[in-house]
Amino acid sequence: MIQNTKCECGHQNPLGTVLCESCGKPLVEDLPLDTPLEMRYDGAARRSQKANPALIDRVWNFFSSVKIAVYLIIITLIGAAIGTIYPQESTFINLDDAGSYYKDTYGTWGTIYHALGLSRTYQSWWFIGLLVMIGTSLVVCSLDRVLPLYKALAKQQVRKHLTFITRQQTVYSAPLVEEPDRWIEQFSKQLKRKRYKVWTDGSALLAEKNRFSRWGPYINHIGLIIFLLAVLGRSVPAWHMDKYIGIDEHQTVQIPNTNYYVKNEKFTVEYYKDEELPDKLKGTNRAKLYQTQAKLYACTKYCNDDPIHEPELKEVESHPIEVNSPLSYKGLSLYQYNYEERIRLIEVKPMLEDAKTGKSYGPFDLPMSDPPPAVEAGPYKLTLSAVFPDFGLDAEGRPMTKTRDPNNPAFVFVITGPDLPDKGEMYIYFPMPSGDDKAVQQQINDSFRKLGSNSGRFSFQVGKMENVSFSQYTTYLNVRVDRAMPYVWVGATISMIGLVMGFYWQHRRIWLRIDDGQLTLGAHTNKNTYGIRNEVASALGKCGVAVDPKALDNRRSSS
Repeated sequence: MIQNTKCECGHQNPLGTVLCESCGKPLVEDLPLDTPLEMRYDGAARRSQKANPALIDRVWNFFSSVKIAVYLIIITLIGAAIGTIYPQESTFINLDDAGSYYKDTYGTWGTIYHALGLSRTYQSWWFIGLLVMIGTSLVVCSLDRVLPLYKALAKQQVRKHLTFITRQQTVYSAPLVEEPDRWIEQFSKQLKRKRYKVWTDGSALLAEKNRFSRWGPYINHIGLIIFLLAVLGRSVPAWHMDKYIGIDEHQTVQIPNTNYYVKNEKFTVEYYKDEELPDKLKGTNRAKLYQTQAKLYACTKYCNDDPIHEPELKEVESHPIEVNSPLSYKGLSLYQYNYEERIRLIEVKPMLEDAKTGKSYGPFDLPMSDPPPAVEAGPYKLTLSAVFPDFGLDAEGRPMTKTRDPNNPAFVFVITGPDLPDKGEMYIYFPMPSGDDKAVQQQINDSFRKLGSNSGRFSFQVGKMENVSFSQYTTYLNVRVDRAMPYVWVGATISMIGLVMGFYWQHRRIWLRIDDGQLTLGAHTNKNTYGIRNEVASALGKCGVAVDPKALDNRRSSS
């Protein structure tokens, strides 16, 4: 059966309209006669109220439901709270085995927590999915309501049906003895003094103020959508980074996933003196200041792990990094996180000694971390064959490395050049050997000589101590990139503007018509009916119609 939505005023309304878009007469017969009209969207039809919905309409109806949106928000809040029970994996530095950590630290519950993926809650598919669903709900809820509301408010008619007026929240009806046009003009002046915009149509009047407050919730939604998009944008590596790197003094390291390098020129730590500490802390070392004199470099050439060329770096920023005083450059920030006192060998500049000729060649640069694949020393080329960052011998006496840290490095070089075999000669070199290491170095080189790999002709000497670079401290920096944060603040600001608009102003409307000397007035507001009753009573009183504000309450009179 086709429903007839044409009003008696002649206006053809869309299917699902409750109140005529033109005159406001109720189009649904079963609306209670003794209660004020539902004016949330002025009775306009919404897509979510469509009869016999198709699949797309059902999806639309699901996301347009405020109840569903509340459920999604509650579930997301519960998930976010669960993610705070134990620390998230992203808060740790160099956590190699997360499963073992949670098991050893938190026992069975920690194992379950990690196994369920809750240690990565905020990067999980289900949490991101909930945020996407909340954002979708905000968009659909807004479109489902704001478009009908805009149409209803943009097409308001001055003269409304009597039924529409008499079923508002605030109602007044009485005979009028004065001349209608003169009285309406006087009443209009009183409303304009109260900052109403007034339109008249003969003996009918429409007054309205603070319409903008109706858009407050939807501006709030726009802010929340921007906020959620910014939060989701933080999962994009180029938009967000929160990592920790350790740098020894005089060391230059690459910042992960970027073309930037940072160098720790010098680390300084100052401690409080005993007289500066309270009694219970006297005799303890308390850091007063720890500072990393850092330089930031941008790679300009050979940046992608070129095995032949060293990356070419250009200094772009220099800053002494302290707590709450980061080095910042184009959205990249380096914060002072922690430090560790640890003496480590950073670089040596050894000389190549030729026992046959008595000549020395060099010095050449040999960093302990990321040594070059080949170096030149006079007419000779030294090709790196093997590196043992933390040298040791396995159970069978073969060279191996205990850890990846350069605690006791050893380098195997193949030397080629004049008066040497084509395949070159092989030597192992310990930059700073202890007594035992010297014996091992000599033993391995003797083994190479017995195998015909070298003639014992060459050796390495450090020479002067200025050719040795040590690090006394390792500084830990927190590397942050958060390009989404400005959008988070923009979204939060827009959302707050929408909240203020909706909370501190009320949309107020007054309809009035005079028919054969009978004055009928109706008024509506989306909140604070007490305020609009006072305004109507005050305006009526100044036009010679004395009325008690409480008597204007339609709900009170109908009860």
